[in-house]
Amino acid sequence: MPKVIVAVSNDLLTDQRVRKVSKTIAQLGFDVITVGRKRKNSPSQMNYPNAFKLFKLPFETGALFYAVFNVRLFIYLIFSRFDVVHSNDLDTLLACYWAAKIKRKKIVYDTHEYFTEVPELVRRPKIQKIWESIEGSIFPHLNHIITVNESIADLYLKKYHKKLAVLRNVPEPLKLKRVVRKSDSKLTIVLQGNGINVDRGAEEMVLAMEQITDAQLFIIGQGDVMEVLKKIVAEKQLEEKVVFFGRLPFAEMMAITQQADLGVTLDKSTNINYLFSLPNKLFDYIQAGVPVLSSALPEIERIINQYQCGVVISNVTPETIALAIKQLQSNPAHLNLMKDNASKAAQELHWDNEKKVLEYIYRAFISF
Repeated sequence: MPKVIVAVSNDLLTDQRVRKVSKTIAQLGFDVITVGRKRKNSPSQMNYPNAFKLFKLPFETGALFYAVFNVRLFIYLIFSRFDVVHSNDLDTLLACYWAAKIKRKKIVYDTHEYFTEVPELVRRPKIQKIWESIEGSIFPHLNHIITVNESIADLYLKKYHKKLAVLRNVPEPLKLKRVVRKSDSKLTIVLQGNGINVDRGAEEMVLAMEQITDAQLFIIGQGDVMEVLKKIVAEKQLEEKVVFFGRLPFAEMMAITQQADLGVTLDKSTNINYLFSLPNKLFDYIQAGVPVLSSALPEIERIINQYQCGVVISNVTPETIALAIKQLQSNPAHLNLMKDNASKAAQELHWDNEKKVLEYIYRAFISF
């Protein structure tokens, strides 16, 4: 049986895309092992659809983490049998590419974002140039490349003259029991994600709650602004309006999300990566039958307009967010129509349809 090693620098617990990709490749008849990292708070036991290995490293973040992780990954790959290595994002590509080249094996590169333009690198141009040099030295030699949306695929096409396959990060179809809410209940808003970071609108969303009555905000996930959000909640005395759930397993997160009346995704176009983002939470909200309030980003706006399942605001400020939510509160018929449209969209925007792109690549180009 041909063996595929799927490599990612993340904790496997919360990376749903890698989980779905690994499961799909295994369903095609490949022997799959997924390699990730073990964080300090990673569970001692984990339910995963295929075999996996976690590297326990002395560093959690920063340059030393990436260096040590790639060395460990390279050594692991060199001394492991595999026919294909599936590299997820630029921070695994160096080890995966050279291991595959030395062993004369195949490589699939799956870039989940426009990595060299993430905010963390834009603010550190010297580090950004290092990642750009790694990408530039390897990308032209790759034959099987996947990304998450058409806009990012177009950017890579212009930069490297490479045609990328698009595999959107839609969830698996969920059988969720819809919660019937009372007409006099508070509007429930949800903000979810494992990257609740700077410039993603979380601070403005929390501040908007100060202007909104009869509503409650659920924040599920983690990120580098969480302490800032908690400080805002304490200073503005919003404890009754804003509830923090922290990081949850996907099933638990979705059980909460499906009870919401509105999901928010408020990334700002402060960098190329955010401008062309198509976040997981957009599809999670839709799969749960929850309409979306979004900032005006082209890929998100395309989905919302196509399925009429949400509202797009022109700029991300507490005032604009609050106004949009108040308008939805005053028009429950429109909100219910968007809920129905989200449920209809969920019948199309799920992994059973999307995974056909991945299946084609492995059947047509990675056949044995």
